[in-house]
Amino acid sequence: MAPPRILLCGDVLGRLNQLFKRVSSVNKSTGPFDALFCVGQFFPDSADRLEELSDYVDGRSKVPIPTYFVGDYGVGAPKVLSAASRNPDNQGFKMDGLKICENLYWLKGSGKFKLHGLCVVYLSGRQSSSGQPFGTYTQDDIDALRALAEESDLVDLFLTNEWPSGVLNRADTSEVLPGISDSFGSDPVVSELVAEIKPRYHFAGTKGVFYAREPYSNSEVQHVTRFLGLASVGNKDKQKFIHAISPTPASSMSASEICVKPPNTTLSPYTVVEKPVHPKEAEKRPNNSVSDTQYWRYDVSNKRQKQGDGDGEKLCFKFTSSGSCSRGEKCNFRHDMDAREQCLRGVCFDFINKGKCERGPVCNFKHNLVDEGEKFSHRRNRSENRSKECWFCLSSPNVESHLILTVGENYYCALAKGPLVQDHVLIIPIEHCPNTLSLDPELESELGRFRNALKMYFKDLGKEVVFYEWVSRHGTHANLQAVPIPLSKASAVQEAFTSAAEKLGCKFESFNSNNNFFKGRKSLRTQFDRRMSFFYVELSEGTILSHSDEDSEKFPVQFGREVLAGLLNLTDRADWRSCKLSKEDEIKMAEGFKKRFEEFDLTN
Repeated sequence: MAPPRILLCGDVLGRLNQLFKRVSSVNKSTGPFDALFCVGQFFPDSADRLEELSDYVDGRSKVPIPTYFVGDYGVGAPKVLSAASRNPDNQGFKMDGLKICENLYWLKGSGKFKLHGLCVVYLSGRQSSSGQPFGTYTQDDIDALRALAEESDLVDLFLTNEWPSGVLNRADTSEVLPGISDSFGSDPVVSELVAEIKPRYHFAGTKGVFYAREPYSNSEVQHVTRFLGLASVGNKDKQKFIHAISPTPASSMSASEICVKPPNTTLSPYTVVEKPVHPKEAEKRPNNSVSDTQYWRYDVSNKRQKQGDGDGEKLCFKFTSSGSCSRGEKCNFRHDMDAREQCLRGVCFDFINKGKCERGPVCNFKHNLVDEGEKFSHRRNRSENRSKECWFCLSSPNVESHLILTVGENYYCALAKGPLVQDHVLIIPIEHCPNTLSLDPELESELGRFRNALKMYFKDLGKEVVFYEWVSRHGTHANLQAVPIPLSKASAVQEAFTSAAEKLGCKFESFNSNNNFFKGRKSLRTQFDRRMSFFYVELSEGTILSHSDEDSEKFPVQFGREVLAGLLNLTDRADWRSCKLSKEDEIKMAEGFKKRFEEFDLTN
């Protein structure tokens, strides 16, 4: 069978007529092509092209071949993507794209899918702290890709919008065009991900220029990676914005074919060894600059030289983050259990290893070492144990206090942001802890009282309640979700979760606690493995379903919400970002809940 033929394109910027005219021409002269992947901004940068966009979305103009995009930002994006998210045909686990119109698909968030035998991995959106529902990726998207990096199958294509920072390291820059070396359009997170995923091809847009880097080798594997940056459609400099490839899927190649290295292959640009900096140069360097040398931790080659003259060896990133390293005693970096414990407690790897983190306040992990006792005691200095950027820490400037319903000694309740249904509640530990299962069992009596109070409250309203928690390996602040459902739907909950898990190739462990809260929690703590992500759901009759997320699986972080949205025929509300309310409406909802809940509130 002939290998698939793929077209790639840079920022479209809403110039769909120009793009698809070119695609049709190329497809007719040198095709047929199986698919088109677009990286960089897909939507217009001004309202002038909205009519052109609408012609395709509404079906008046035709998309010539299957087209996939990751640049979900620009003018008109929220309206088009919100409509696509509400489409019943797009509900569920659509790793291979949400359909916008015939032959046009939005690759949302992050994921992996097979296309004509090719393994395609993608990261949609750009890095941003704005929290807007479209056009930005989340920590959950990053965590999902880190989990994919641990899988054994080789990734053929990796699609991102922004370039990886440091991609010019070790490259021939004699003919590099102006603007390529600028930081604009580059993202250090993409560098970290591509160094872990190790794809055969990596494509990006955003910089507006065409650039084909020499192939580079990867640590721990034999194949090379080829990076290609693509210019924008209709750019004034007439740089190449469309490119064709015909790669044989890695799954169909022999080991010798995969290991071929062209003569111009360089070392990885993301394993640059840190060089001594002259004091004068150090003074010139901006304090907020991100050094390309931060990617040293992915270099585990035998030729790696130990750094420092008395500081000891650097830590092994693989061992510290996952608890294991395939190189074992041959690894050139230190396997330290104390560092591993700090990592499990949510401390930033760079902070553990170097005493600092270049990302500063945008980092999602702790920048202080956590004593074993501190993660259990809420009476210690809480400000030392929680991220300043955390949405759920009561002392954080980012906490939305108007959503808080009631505060206990160790836990508090708040309305969910972007609720699935009315009275969708979160039970949140006051202590900054990544999951409720790691907290001291002595604190669970209050958790049980909050849980029972909510059950009685919803029973008084003629409803049942489903509790679930997603425990990510990289989680920061726990929240146990409580979603009320009609009595008529209660008997169907278990089947809905079991069926959805089977579609993912997963199987739940089932345990009946007979509505004994402490018995159920004890069972969950026994099953919970800190080295894995973990999901559990508590059903109204006392059954608990749980699943440990192993390396070979892809378990959606919004799984619980998506299943319940389908059960309640609310598929358009499966994504919380599509359900955000105004602050005024949130205040009204919170005040209404407090009045109704007053007689059940255990803190009164």
